[in-house]
Amino acid sequence: MKTLVLGIGNTLLTDEGVGVHVLQALAPMLADYSDVTLLDGGTLSFTLAGPIEEADALIVVDAANIQSAPGAWILLEGEAMDAFLMGNRKSTVHEVGLTDLRVIAILAGHWPERRALLAIQPDVVDWGEYPTPAVAAAIPPACTAIQKLIGAWRHVA
Repeated sequence: MKTLVLGIGNTLLTDEGVGVHVLQALAPMLADYSDVTLLDGGTLSFTLAGPIEEADALIVVDAANIQSAPGAWILLEGEAMDAFLMGNRKSTVHEVGLTDLRVIAILAGHWPERRALLAIQPDVVDWGEYPTPAVAAAIPPACTAIQKLIGAWRHVA
């Protein structure tokens, strides 16, 4: 099972870059997983459609307005992820792009059945290279949740 972990965000905008920071923290944790690809999706582009279509499983990590305290996070799987993307169009800076990528994958016949969105509530989205303390504190548990999810998906496969 080929799993794509896609980190979204701009690392020059403090908490908005948390998806990329999570990927950096995940890299050593998943170093032995040859079937897992970590991809810095930056601020999204249509070039990501190919890697998404090639994946058997997809995990997207992004900052999102989940209407919680800064640093809170949620993990939405399958249809819950789709509902969040379609029902909360303005909850992330990139969501229009992610929604577009979802439509492209569906039209191409390959929106991964195993998919999840790990969304982290930002505190500050302004110039800065590092996440705020609240969001930085969310990175280790988010990484653990992703590693556990990949493990669970492997046992079902």
